[in-house]
Amino acid sequence: MKALIIGAAGFVGRHLIKNIKENTNWQVYATKITRESDIADIDGVFDLDILNPEEISDVLNQVRPDYIFHLAAQSSVALSWKTPALTIDINIKGTVHVLDAIALLDYRPRILLIGSGEEYGFIRPNELPINEENPLRPGNIYAATKAAQNMIGKIYAQAYGMDIVMVRAFNHIGTDQDPIFVVADFCKQVAMIEAKQHPAVMKVGNLKAKRDFTDVRDVVQAYLLLMEKGKSGEIYNVGSGHAISIEELLNMILSLSDVKIEVTNDEAKMRPSDIPIIEADVSKLHDSTQWTVTIPLMQTLRETLDFWRNKVAGLDYDK
Repeated sequence: MKALIIGAAGFVGRHLIKNIKENTNWQVYATKITRESDIADIDGVFDLDILNPEEISDVLNQVRPDYIFHLAAQSSVALSWKTPALTIDINIKGTVHVLDAIALLDYRPRILLIGSGEEYGFIRPNELPINEENPLRPGNIYAATKAAQNMIGKIYAQAYGMDIVMVRAFNHIGTDQDPIFVVADFCKQVAMIEAKQHPAVMKVGNLKAKRDFTDVRDVVQAYLLLMEKGKSGEIYNVGSGHAISIEELLNMILSLSDVKIEVTNDEAKMRPSDIPIIEADVSKLHDSTQWTVTIPLMQTLRETLDFWRNKVAGLDYDK
């Protein structure tokens, strides 16, 4: 069997490659954008711009994958506010280009489309935890593009008989995540303060929002299980099933440091609109695959902070 991971050079892609190699005997192929670092120890890597349909077709015809994980995305809510047109191009137009290219193949590979728990948007208190049938009320540009992506995926599955499983992934965290995301940002700041490379003041955004955090290693295990056992045309939540406030998350990270750190609000980290709470109902995922969270949140935070301590110190760290 051959697996193709589109957009594999990022945080999730690296963990997904490792999971597939450890748990299957599949051949693994990957795509990345030209400026990204190369990907080692897999069967093939292709530079690919998903806004170029011909490039997509060329890769598909060379690899002829049995499984396609579509990870390529502009995945930052904060960045989507700054670059809405780019976010729309990558997340919607890019996905349509991928699906159109797959539709032209003379066989039907299985596709996993990765959406987001942000699609649910402004959740009402009586709707928690949120399940896959709940109405979508996107509250930011990124969420709107991911909602559109999954809607289009469902249409293609129905109209063209394509084998597409869709995911709404909630916040996933871990080592080597870009510090534009909250946990990596907090851990990097603490590590720099401990190393006396930064004043003992942490800059934060909205601490009252509540989010559902899961270790990326558990998330990619869910992706692999859904690729094997998910029902075509269906959408599955992937998350811990438990939301905590960003303030509680921050306090957990601060408890891992012996340094006294002041916390201050930074207007630059505030978003024009922020969803108060997002929490997943993952019973559908569990019923279909028996997946469950295996890595405690505190363990992930400790490993992420250690990663940034080593990175700030100029040491290699591979987790």
